[in-house]
Amino acid sequence: MILIAFDGSDDAKAAITSAARLMPGQQATVLTVWQRFIDSMAHAGAGVPMMVDFDDVDESTEKLAKDRAAEGARLADDAGLKATAETAVVRTTVAEAIIDAAARAGADSIVMGSRGLTGLKSAVLGSVSHHVLQHADLPVTVVPSPEVAERRAAHR
Repeated sequence: MILIAFDGSDDAKAAITSAARLMPGQQATVLTVWQRFIDSMAHAGAGVPMMVDFDDVDESTEKLAKDRAAEGARLADDAGLKATAETAVVRTTVAEAIIDAAARAGADSIVMGSRGLTGLKSAVLGSVSHHVLQHADLPVTVVPSPEVAERRAAHR
């Protein structure tokens, strides 16, 4: 069984396509992670100058994550995988949420996309795929974004 990290981006869609090509017919859990509003604000270092119902924001965010995971599972099914949709809330980092979800699901591997950020952008924004690669205890397949793959192929 594979766990596919899915955020709805073209990179994540490319990861689904690659997973289906590399591991046709496999069971797959398509995972979308989401973060509670209060944690997002703490990470951003921003104050909230107005009254915000955190529960309403979290409920809406969780629903969007569930919808996104369901979209990813449909794409994975259409690509030939046997997919189910899952969500997980971020407790520490997105990467740790992915690794923890893979362990809970009993995954044999993790598949995820990568934007291919390098240099300063990567240092400032961090790299979820890099963190997963460095900390997972199972095989990880990182699929470059379609744009990055095209640039690399043209350069080669």
